[in-house]
Order: sequence, then C-alpha cells, then structure tokens
Amino acid sequence: MSSDDAIPARPFGAVGTAMVTPLTPDASGLDLDAAQRTAAHLVEHGNDLLVLGGTTGESPTVSDAEKLELVRAVREAVGDRATLVAGVGSNDTRHSVELARASAELEIDGVMVVTPYYSKPSQEGIVAHTRAVADATDLPVMLYDIPGRAGVGLSTDTLLTLAEHERIVAVKDAKGDLHQATVVMARSGLAYYSGEDALNLAWLALGAAGVVSVVGHAAPRLEADLVQAVDAGDLAHARAISARLAPLVEALMDRIPGVTAAKTALMLQGVLPHAAVRLPLVAPNPEEVADLAATLGAADGIPPLTRQP
Repeated sequence: MSSDDAIPARPFGAVGTAMVTPLTPDASGLDLDAAQRTAAHLVEHGNDLLVLGGTTGESPTVSDAEKLELVRAVREAVGDRATLVAGVGSNDTRHSVELARASAELEIDGVMVVTPYYSKPSQEGIVAHTRAVADATDLPVMLYDIPGRAGVGLSTDTLLTLAEHERIVAVKDAKGDLHQATVVMARSGLAYYSGEDALNLAWLALGAAGVVSVVGHAAPRLEADLVQAVDAGDLAHARAISARLAPLVEALMDRIPGVTAAKTALMLQGVLPHAAVRLPLVAPNPEEVADLAATLGAADGIPPLTRQP
C-alpha cells in the first residue's frame, strides 16, 4: 500500500490555524487590514484551512457583526486558496442557529459548533442543539469537543449519533481521548482534526485528517511540514519536526494564554502591528514577551523576528 492510500479524507483541508482576530490598538474595533495580512501570511506559509471566530479568535468578546466582517475580509484576502470555517457555536441554540444562517450567506465553506459551554447540558441536549445548527444551513459542520472549556465532552454514543447527520462531517478534538477517536473513526465517517498542539503528531499518526493549530500562528510552515511528513509515511522526520515544535507549544500554550501568545508572536514576527486583546484577556507583561521572543528566536524553521521586546 502506498502512502497516498493511507491519507485520510479531508473535508476541510489538512493544515489549519484557529486564527486570531486582530483588533485596533484600543481593542474597540477590528483591524481588518491586519486580519487580511495575517490570513495571507498563514496561507502563504502552508495553511489550507482557517477557522475564524473560534476561542482563539476571541469569540466571547467579538460581536456577531464583527465575526461576519472578519469572514468577508479574510475571504477577500485568500480567495479560494484556503477553506474557511466559521465558529458559530455558543450555549444558546437560537443564537448559534442565527449566526450559522448569517455565515451561510457569506463565502464560507463550513461552520464549527462547540459543545455548549457552562450550561453543561445532557448528551441528549447536545445532540438536539447540534442537529438544530446543522439543519439551519447546507454547510458542512465541524464539531468542537473541548470539555476543559465547555465543562462537558462528547460521548462516544453522541459522536456516533451526530455522525449520522449528512452535514456533520468532522471533529476538532481538544479532549485528547485517542482511544475514543479510534473507535469513532472505525465506526463512522467522521474526520478528526487535532485541536491540541501538544498532540498533533499523535493525532496524525492515528489517522486524523489534519490539525487546527494555535502554535501555527508562529510556525505555520513547520505545521505544514509535519502533516506532509506523516502523509509521506516518514515517521522519523515527523518526530524530528514535532521535537522542534515542542518548545513553541510550551511557550505559546502553557506559559501565557494562547490568544495573547499567538498575537504577541505575530507582532514579534512583524505580521501584526501590536497584540491588543479584549478584556478579560490582558496583554502579556514585559518578562513574558521577552521569554516568548527568546523561544521564537531560538527556533529553527519559523519566520524571523523583526521586532524585539
């Protein structure tokens, strides 16, 4: 069997980034020019999937109108060079349905539906919620399973039930249950995307379709190279790339919140003019910026720093 025979189906592409939402310096509005530069930068460095309006896009504090503006601007910037998926999930089914319908009127390729958070609904409630959003448009749906934020995860039975819906085609997994995913992939057509940068190689080796990365903001080409190495069946090379990414995963995901770390990395690399975020997020302190800059400066195979802390 050739390596091509082992490449999984990819309904949304393979190399994805959960893109930040660039803001004005006082965070009062969107910086659409910076959003277009960021999207173009990611695509030019190997991304074929951008997820907009997710948690890393500050979805709790970005309005629906702003999310739609962002989609329009990014599509204009990248054209058909990347698949665009809009985050439409919330813990209010009516709100999610309305946002999905509004997104479907734009040039969007799919929607992502996070498990309803804070309310901690039953599995039956999750199924009803997700089906309502999937029924609201003709767009394919990516589930987002992240119990660390949502408070409740998707059970195996729920995943298999939702997989029966013709438009629910993928899962972005930030739960890390590799055994559950093995079972679900064997018993359904759901494609998995790694939503946890520390496990990207493990997910790809298991048969995941691709990644939706945060670290990819700082190292988009390395993420693309990782996927390509696994596709080629070159596990030794994939392990070497994963080892190069490991310090970046620690710096961007463990020391400071991923949103602020990603924006700061893009600022240091000259893609963003600044790293403004909206409360309750706050900018990293000077020591944290210096630490991130040191890690980025020591990394091999990523865009060089054009600014110093």
